[in-house]
Amino acid sequence: MTTQLLLVDDHKVVRSGLRMLLESEADLKIIGEADTGQEALDLVEQLQPDLVLMDIGLPDLSGIDVAYQIKQRWPNVAVVALTIHEDEEYFFKMLQSGVNGYVPKRAAPEELLSAVRTTIAGGVYLYPSLAKLLVKDYLAGDRPDQLHELTEREQEILAHLAEGHNHETIAQALNISQKTVSRHRENIMRKLNLHSRADLVKYAIRKGIVRA
Repeated sequence: MTTQLLLVDDHKVVRSGLRMLLESEADLKIIGEADTGQEALDLVEQLQPDLVLMDIGLPDLSGIDVAYQIKQRWPNVAVVALTIHEDEEYFFKMLQSGVNGYVPKRAAPEELLSAVRTTIAGGVYLYPSLAKLLVKDYLAGDRPDQLHELTEREQEILAHLAEGHNHETIAQALNISQKTVSRHRENIMRKLNLHSRADLVKYAIRKGIVRA
């Protein structure tokens, strides 16, 4: 049985290389290519591929949002993220969007083919170094929850911070000073035992305070 794939990357050279690799396999067929997020959504609706191999960094829409829309509208379509980003924030947001696989662009060709075959078979593929992050996060999440210790204002600011807003924007939205925002942020990090922005984002996503 032939697996039909859609390639999404705004670099034609990258798509050409992926096509050569994937179509060298007898059971894989590229049925379309897109270089923007909106084009990807249009082609998924039109072509109904089995799998979308997609770069996160797209020129028009966030790859995270595109992946989320695909999984919401066409849950049977597998999505594998192919990206230069290996930091925790991107990784956990993509997982939250529902992707079936996450592979860095530096991965060997065999790793990419393994990701495609694993996801088509109904599994989830995570590159080894990223899988370790998931295990670490799971173990960290086993500690008692301190969300109830945050004041209503601190929870409000936590949501803004997790959405990527800077101190100036938050101060304007809540009609408080940037110094006050900074003080609240310090209290939030201390109470929740968080140590970085990535930790804060993951926590907010896990608790449903914001959507990835």
